[in-house]
Amino acid sequence: MTTLAPTSETSRQCIDRMLRRKEVETITGRSRSAIYEGITTGTFPKPVKIGSRAVAWPESVIRNWIAERMEGGKA
Repeated sequence: MTTLAPTSETSRQCIDRMLRRKEVETITGRSRSAIYEGITTGTFPKPVKIGSRAVAWPESVIRNWIAERMEGGKA
């Protein structure tokens, strides 16, 4: 079987959109303090540093977290 080397076009298709905190609040319905409390207690995904003073969450991570809640996982 032949495997193709990843090209810049196929690599771009795999890149997640990065969500800033306000958008995460809107999508999840959680407040800023609830998000950071969840990060501290390990019940909410940690953000990724995208700059010296900025963080964001990959959209797929937030969507997966929501899906887990809907399946009856821990809140």
